[in-house]
Amino acid sequence: MTSADPPPIRVPTQAATQVPLRVPVGADAERWVSRAAHRRVLLVVHNVTSAGRLLDVLPLFHDDFRVQLLVTSTGSSAFQGGIRELFAELELPVVPWEQALETPVDLAVSASFGGQLHALRGKLTVLSHGVGYTKKLAAGCRMPDAGCRMPDAGCRMPDAGRVAEPTFGLSPEWLLADGKPFVDGLVLSHPEQLERLRRVCPEAEAASVLAGDPCFDRMLAARPHRERFRRALGVRRGQRLVVLNSTWNPEGFFGNGGDQDVLPSLLPRLTADLPADDYRLAAVLHPNIWYGHGPGQIRAWLDRARRGGLTLIDPVHAWRQALLAADAVVGDFGAVSYYSAALGTPVLLASAAQDRLDPEAPLAAFVRDAPRLDPHGPLRDQVEELLTRHRPAADPAEFVSSAPGASAALLRRHFYALMELPEPEAPALLEPLPLPPYTPARRTAPLNVRTRVRGAEVRIERTTGHPYDAVGETTHLAVHEDTRDPGDLTHADVIVREGRPDDPRLGGPEEWTAEVLRRYPHCALAAYVTGPDRCTVRTRGGEVLHLSAGPSADAAPAAYASALYAWRAGGGTVPPGGTTLRVCAAGGVHPVTVAPA
Repeated sequence: MTSADPPPIRVPTQAATQVPLRVPVGADAERWVSRAAHRRVLLVVHNVTSAGRLLDVLPLFHDDFRVQLLVTSTGSSAFQGGIRELFAELELPVVPWEQALETPVDLAVSASFGGQLHALRGKLTVLSHGVGYTKKLAAGCRMPDAGCRMPDAGCRMPDAGRVAEPTFGLSPEWLLADGKPFVDGLVLSHPEQLERLRRVCPEAEAASVLAGDPCFDRMLAARPHRERFRRALGVRRGQRLVVLNSTWNPEGFFGNGGDQDVLPSLLPRLTADLPADDYRLAAVLHPNIWYGHGPGQIRAWLDRARRGGLTLIDPVHAWRQALLAADAVVGDFGAVSYYSAALGTPVLLASAAQDRLDPEAPLAAFVRDAPRLDPHGPLRDQVEELLTRHRPAADPAEFVSSAPGASAALLRRHFYALMELPEPEAPALLEPLPLPPYTPARRTAPLNVRTRVRGAEVRIERTTGHPYDAVGETTHLAVHEDTRDPGDLTHADVIVREGRPDDPRLGGPEEWTAEVLRRYPHCALAAYVTGPDRCTVRTRGGEVLHLSAGPSADAAPAAYASALYAWRAGGGTVPPGGTTLRVCAAGGVHPVTVAPA
């Protein structure tokens, strides 16, 4: 640097302002530790997205008393939200980044580039946090997620060193420092990535390691639990789970930087065109969307869709379970769409932008060939055609990993070789995907209910709007008591809510139903749902009835209540010994027992 050069710009990070760690590392750590570990492993987190891949491989160090695990954050990503919460969940010693750069470690594991990785004092291995290396970067910048901690005006990279749009993680800009590789291990999941690496950065070939994809392996291992994941999301027999997913940049499905901003108009149509008892909707948003805009803002933007039955999936702990449970995925050019296709799930692309993809990557070929969503066309027809015509493609499953099911053994061998430490005798295993909490659809938006009654058989279709192809001979309005607009309740034919039978706040099913009918004179039937297969209803005539699903029934109790309303409106009466209705929904017949209380 000459006297004419401006001084380097250093932006303080959150990690840089932290108090240095004293235990189990620090200047006098040996005075305070209970166990002196033979090796130190540092997990390097850039953002929550990349941290997900580190969580995948963390169990490979479990039960090894020779290894002390540490975690740090580079502070180099623009997406810092969620990191503090993730560290609290891990409960590992957090080393401030400035201290991490000064602390000798035996192995540093990162799942992204950015920050001063080359300055770490120890062996460094880098994993991909997606389906291999597929994304290009904007011209003139080599740091992902605004990873360079200097503004553009302070960038000191010589023009000759800039490449228009290098592939992130698979080009000299990312892999070389002073013309030499600074990574000791570059983990690749398939030989096609190695071929691309040889063409663009042969200097780094010696550091490459083919070790499969631990994220995909966890999904493959969890496949037998698909029905459990579906039940966790409240997907009923015959229902089709449609998962919406979006990557994080403006051209993604969620973004508004592409040719057209389809999301605001598409979401209400999805809940209006796809009948509630035939379809279940969930959304998987990239962590950079979730934490970049804030979970509260995401919920605010998607409030109408959520009231219509859309469920937001935890982008760290539950997105893979949602993919395994899905019948169809409506997505974009992100890794989640490719993982879905690799699992054999039908994928419809709502955004197929390719400007950000390496054209030689398998993901780019998939995006070029995958079916497209027409945001202005009939949505139900498109989803049903996708499901009918789908034939799983071989390429996604092949190119996600060249060693399916073997990544744990390959990665642990690689990690321990870098640490120069014999592997534990126990087999290398990944953590099973956890069973998510029970999260059924909660629809508080008014539902337009169309029915067709033939004797004791009631065909029912419930939507938040009026689809162009709506079927049914009679209609009524069913409204949840927690509807956003209280005026909806004054016009409701059926009013519904959920609660425990002994909830003292509501007084129980009989008291609540009586109160609702007194308050809303237009309402003809009030239904108190007490479980996933039963409800108690009170009619305007004063009858209190218990509705319960038969052995082969699996539809929403609120649908049973609407079916009873339609059946009674058509002249049906409940005899003293009760009766059985056959509710037709979701392509099946659901026997429902109706018995006087």
